[in-house]
Amino acid sequence: MNSELISNLERYNPPNEKFWVGRETLPEAGIQYWYQAVKSIDLQKSLLNANSIAILGYQCEEGILRNLGRTGAKEGADSARKQLAKLAFHHADKNMVDIGNITCDDQNLESTQENLCQIVSEIVKQNGFPLVIGGGHDVAYGHFKGLYQGLKLRDNAKIGIINFDAHFDLRPLEQHGNSGTPFTQILEEHGNSVEYLALGIQQQSNTKELFENAERLGVKHLLNYDCETSNIADVFSSIDTFQKEVDYLYITIDMDGFSSAYAPGVSAPSPMGFAPNFALKTLEYLFKTKKVVGLDIAELSPKYDVDNATARLAARLLDFVVGQLS
Repeated sequence: MNSELISNLERYNPPNEKFWVGRETLPEAGIQYWYQAVKSIDLQKSLLNANSIAILGYQCEEGILRNLGRTGAKEGADSARKQLAKLAFHHADKNMVDIGNITCDDQNLESTQENLCQIVSEIVKQNGFPLVIGGGHDVAYGHFKGLYQGLKLRDNAKIGIINFDAHFDLRPLEQHGNSGTPFTQILEEHGNSVEYLALGIQQQSNTKELFENAERLGVKHLLNYDCETSNIADVFSSIDTFQKEVDYLYITIDMDGFSSAYAPGVSAPSPMGFAPNFALKTLEYLFKTKKVVGLDIAELSPKYDVDNATARLAARLLDFVVGQLS
């Protein structure tokens, strides 16, 4: 990652170390907590080391506004950082870095997504792993584009998208993209290079038109009623069929896919979502494929959280994911 590239990213803000604080420990005890393990790197001043697991915030809710959703997700990344900092750290072999945020303060969603794309692309080129925290689910469009560019796909290679979500996010693209259109945009622009599987789709949250769009675009899905640990063997069977068709996997987790009993702090809460244990078992299975190249969390909205329950869940998910990386 070079200084010329970063100088052109007008939406980049370096990491703020105030979020990485926690319980004090004796120096001789070594690293005990996440806040002690994460190194803050200002990409305007330092190069990103190879093989880094890079935390990047996507402070943008313009897509939610355009989609007529309730705002608050712009602060999601920093809320997750605060909770992650306090967790015990058991990943001594991992190079963890916080590289700051991409921020949208002027309604220019497209430029924000392009800045995200450029940084993700460079992380991948350095053999790193991007952990992106949103922000609206429009994060998926910029993240996918960054993976696509960074991987430099050979002929006929494919990226498979696994979306943990109550929504397809396949709304028709009209004048501008929003938090409901990222996968429409991806599939229309990169149809021959991408497959899409959505886990946790709720019929009550998706119109007939959206189900028709999914069928037209060849999207696979499992309804929320099927996304239970009691049905995990069938879920794994669907994943096996899907992952055999692709070379890489990109995982995106919309926190509103979880039941609001576990994740009240989201843009569009629902009591009918899946449970954390389902997500953890499924993530573990996905990472065993050795095909996962990036992951993001979307729609975490601290404004509506209860006792930081959703931010705590997001932090636990991130910690679990890091544990799966080899």
